[in-house]
Amino acid sequence: MKTFTLNDGNRIPSVGFGTYQIPADGSTYKAVKEALNVGYRHIDTAVAYFNEKEVGKAVNDSGIRRDEIFVTSKLWLQDYAYADAVKAIDKSLEKLNLDYIDLYLIHQPYGKVDEAWRAMEEAQKAGKIKSIGVSNMTVKLWNKFKDCFSVIPAVNQVEYHPMMQQKELSSLMSKHNVLLEAWAPLYQENKMLLENSVIKELASKYNKTVAQIVLRFENQMGVIILPKSTHTNRIKENLEIFDFSLAEEEMKIIQTLNQEKGIHNPDNPGVGEWLLANFDVHKDD
Repeated sequence: MKTFTLNDGNRIPSVGFGTYQIPADGSTYKAVKEALNVGYRHIDTAVAYFNEKEVGKAVNDSGIRRDEIFVTSKLWLQDYAYADAVKAIDKSLEKLNLDYIDLYLIHQPYGKVDEAWRAMEEAQKAGKIKSIGVSNMTVKLWNKFKDCFSVIPAVNQVEYHPMMQQKELSSLMSKHNVLLEAWAPLYQENKMLLENSVIKELASKYNKTVAQIVLRFENQMGVIILPKSTHTNRIKENLEIFDFSLAEEEMKIIQTLNQEKGIHNPDNPGVGEWLLANFDVHKDD
């Protein structure tokens, strides 16, 4: 597995397996076990995905050494107050049944981010978390919260795909050596992307799927990618992107597809309030 080096010196597998919207009815366990079996070594979950237990069980049952698997989880904004964040980190460790989490993120950049970040920095010093980062931070939101970072985030997990290449954000993050991670790297299979003639031509040229061309483009852009599937063939295919490289001119052509058009705009008014009102991560406690 190819890796990138984070700004804290830790290494992160460049391709991870996403578990968003995979139910905790055995489906997450099965999908993660399959992903690990075919070679993934990076699993991405979150408190708000409600599937940390199954992710942890799959990791522990895999027979793979713990230090060979990179596990990410995320703190929900319901628990950003300092004392709540401390408890939530311990609860994630308990649900995952792991001694440490490789990467822990601020899931949504609203509310008491400063308190949550302080708890995460302390957990990192204590060895409970190896690396800490943020998610869904736009340029505007980064500038709002940057002064509370005694430790600069290692990653910023955002929507990223050829139609949403985050040019301004990428430039800002590169100044701080913060890597971008892509959620929805395949634009949630939007036809605008998967039926794009440029990408389809490249897929034909390289005898690859359209998805593989897109994921390879993102990888070559230096972005960590988190494709998700519950289908064995697709899980395997999404990892098979290292036996070819896109030429520089092909990369430039795909870059011209950028519209900065995506699924979600974190800067929209009221997003934080809406998320807090509609997602209760303690509902099953």
